[in-house]
Amino acid sequence: MDLKSKIILVSGPTASGKSNFSIQLAKKINGEIINADSMQVYKELNILTARPNKNEHKNIKHHLYGFLSVKKDFSTGAWLKLIFQKIKEIKKRKKIPILVGGTGLYFKSLTDGLVKIPNIPKNYRNKIRKHHKIIGQKTFYKKLVKLDPLSKNKIELTDVQRSIRAYEVKQFTKKSIFEWFKKTKSPYPKEVYFKIYIDYPRPELIEKISDRVKKMIKLGAIQEVKNFLKLNIRQDKTSYKVIGIREIKDFIEKKSSSAELIDKISIKTRQYAKRQATWARGHMLDWQKIKPKDLNKFLKKI
Repeated sequence: MDLKSKIILVSGPTASGKSNFSIQLAKKINGEIINADSMQVYKELNILTARPNKNEHKNIKHHLYGFLSVKKDFSTGAWLKLIFQKIKEIKKRKKIPILVGGTGLYFKSLTDGLVKIPNIPKNYRNKIRKHHKIIGQKTFYKKLVKLDPLSKNKIELTDVQRSIRAYEVKQFTKKSIFEWFKKTKSPYPKEVYFKIYIDYPRPELIEKISDRVKKMIKLGAIQEVKNFLKLNIRQDKTSYKVIGIREIKDFIEKKSSSAELIDKISIKTRQYAKRQATWARGHMLDWQKIKPKDLNKFLKKI
């Protein structure tokens, strides 16, 4: 299997062992790893985002991990800009770029191109956000589906951010965000990508998630959140979406016990893993699905 000219993409649900597998793969094929996880970019949230540690970084070069302040937002477009630069640098060194993460939208924007929607004025967007706040997500979602029927079944009822974005795009441009998506194109030909999805059986993944949450607490996730809260980050900032922050905040404020804390974070993580699997079923049809038990066999084949 010749991967020298490829850009390798590795995805899978949270806790599926993507980082470990990618390090083994990078050792085997002389690769360097680039982050494709929207939460592992934040430098102050190492434990809760399960960022690869320094020992894992030691022999394999890692890029775009923990480089951004939690005070800043980070978009798919900003990630893409950095990605193109990193891929270029890695290829120049005659190494193979391996993109690793669980953010499906990042991979989709890379392989299919990022949608170029006209800029929507800030006051226009703020007006829609204010309206959303007044009527609530459930009613807002109904209005969205009425305004843009293409959003139905493509955006979940609970997805506030994407609901607002789809609404403002349709309202301002008179065209569905999903129509804009059709006009996108990747700068790389489709055949350059080698796509691997770690297809973890759900019962085993549930157990793995529970173990990971317990480990995070032991490693100091509570102190990490205490430090985060001292920074007075606004709750609408992207970094506030990291799973565990709100649950640990409740624990610190004595609204839950330590047993409830582990349970709450585990449930939230399982829900996220389920959403990742749903995304994969809808958007990653051409990815090579590999069960965890077959990863070693795959590495031996290369």
